[in-house]
Amino acid sequence: MNNLRELTLRGTILGALITVIFTASNVYLGLKVGLTFSSAIPAAVISMAVLRLFSGATILENNMVQTQASAAGTLSSIIFVLPGLLMIGYWQGFPFWLTFAVCAGGGMLGVLFSIPLRHVMVVKSDLPYPEGVAAAEILKAGSKTDNNEANDGLKDILFGGTIASVVSLFTNGFRVLSDSAAYWFSAGKSIFQLPMGFSLALLSAGYLVGIMSGIAILIGTIIGWGFGIPILSFVTDYDSSEPLAKVAMGLWAKDIRFIGAGTIAIAAIWTLLTLMKPMIEGLKLSFKSMRSDVSANDIAPTERDLSPKAIFFIMAGMLVILLVTFYSFIADSGLSAGVAWSLVFCATLFAFIMGFLVAAACGYMAGLVGSSASPISGIAIVAAIVISLVLLGLGEANGMLASAEGSNFATALALFTTSAVLSIACISNDNLQDLKTGYLVHATPWKQQVALLIGCVVGAIVIAPILEILYNAYGFTGALPRPDMDPKQVLAAPQATLMTTIAKGIFSHQLDWTMILIGLALGTIVIIIDLVLAQNKSKFRIPALAIGLGIYLPPSITTPIIIGTFLSWIIKRYAYKKANAQNLDPEAQFKKVDRKAALIASGLIVGESLVGVLLAVVIVISITSGGNDAPLAISADLGVLPEFLGLFVFVSVCLFFIRRALSAIKK
Repeated sequence: MNNLRELTLRGTILGALITVIFTASNVYLGLKVGLTFSSAIPAAVISMAVLRLFSGATILENNMVQTQASAAGTLSSIIFVLPGLLMIGYWQGFPFWLTFAVCAGGGMLGVLFSIPLRHVMVVKSDLPYPEGVAAAEILKAGSKTDNNEANDGLKDILFGGTIASVVSLFTNGFRVLSDSAAYWFSAGKSIFQLPMGFSLALLSAGYLVGIMSGIAILIGTIIGWGFGIPILSFVTDYDSSEPLAKVAMGLWAKDIRFIGAGTIAIAAIWTLLTLMKPMIEGLKLSFKSMRSDVSANDIAPTERDLSPKAIFFIMAGMLVILLVTFYSFIADSGLSAGVAWSLVFCATLFAFIMGFLVAAACGYMAGLVGSSASPISGIAIVAAIVISLVLLGLGEANGMLASAEGSNFATALALFTTSAVLSIACISNDNLQDLKTGYLVHATPWKQQVALLIGCVVGAIVIAPILEILYNAYGFTGALPRPDMDPKQVLAAPQATLMTTIAKGIFSHQLDWTMILIGLALGTIVIIIDLVLAQNKSKFRIPALAIGLGIYLPPSITTPIIIGTFLSWIIKRYAYKKANAQNLDPEAQFKKVDRKAALIASGLIVGESLVGVLLAVVIVISITSGGNDAPLAISADLGVLPEFLGLFVFVSVCLFFIRRALSAIKK
């Protein structure tokens, strides 16, 4: 196995191309709804299908491609913070070199921090690593010469991608299909709504997160919109002449989402506390491996990581890059040299130390629930609060916060520092998942680590241009490049909006902690209930993070996610029923069905996301040529027809999804 081709030029080029595609998809999806998806499995399928066209392709070469491309699914999480710099008016766009440096520098540190954890968390651990194991199984199946699984998998991705592309074109391009519908009504002063969202990408994201998270998100949605909004609207003296939707969304933006923020924050802190023991064990092993005097030649290739010397050399280079990056960010602030350099060292040390501490926690979370379901944004919220409080103390000591400009700069620096921590955290979250896949297919760890370092650089190169295009085409909540933009097309960037609000509130001493404290209390209650369920060995669990997301996100976003989670339950149920009816092994058949459905879901996500990016390019070209921001829209007034058509198409796709997934069961 060790003599097979592994880290090749063609594989690196293919991995780079897949990385660009999935980075664009994830940036769009993350800005739209605050969710990203793991690209490892679809990348493995695409790699197998493409490399089989060439002679000498191996399972290890395919593994390197998916390792490199998986950086797209995680490094793109930088959009959970970075748009906040536009929301506060500090940036007017995304400077390429600053954006590239903070993504690449932080991402490569994330790779390095997670290397010493491989032995204890991958080789010697019983953590499930669901996505890593699934990717390994796909690679093994696709490596069989008499097997057409790779081509079938590619067809499933293309099937989903084509459907989502067409639907997205008619929804966001021609505007003949609506992407959501809601019926608003009141009972006395209390406002209610019956919501529905039609996004196929969100439907697919729901399928991938599963039924337990779906029920938790549903509970959160009911708490926020079934109780929170009706109660707040009942006790609030609002203008009854205003549309109910406008009043309710105002209450959600002002109050309800901060309850969700508090719940998300306590869930993230609890996760870090529960992971303290494995994190300490990982750190001990890290220092032990660095002191080891064992010769590299005495270590089997399948156990050989990057050498301690190489790790320290690259790490020193990344530290220098972060120092230069933070200096470039701070240089234009007008602060004295002494204050500026103290902030540079403070931000760099915080990013390094906080990133190092969360690396083990993120790796553990990925092993436990998978990269896609890890609460990375929750960790970013904790980092944003901590660095904001640190800079608040420094700013009050040196007078930096005496002016509105100084306070705005401190907010910007807190967000930019958090983005560096997030880059470290998200790659650490992904790296061990990839190393688990490599371990199962007998890959060489140091070559995988090199592939992921390359993936970080390629992903970092494309993030800034994609962000720039999407911003100019759609705008973000609270940051519109033009005043006459369609508010329905604005990208919500939910996490960035939340962290910006929290950071601004801390520096201005105007953050209303009431709703956040309610969220903290609610999250604590949910965590206690979940612990009781765990102790009773109940199959039913209620993750606090998912409940927080249900409260924090608007129903037009949560409803398709919830439907997707129930879709996964329906498919699983019918897969077992169909397998039993045909006297087939239910578990084996369900694995086939689940894999097929996951690939269709990945295709739906990629299709909708890529069309969103391509439409953004069309919109930008239209605007720069003197046109409007909806160049493809049909101008006729269609009334409520787009909403009914959107619902019909959404239901039809759900039925097609179920039918195609169940077709994996063979007689």
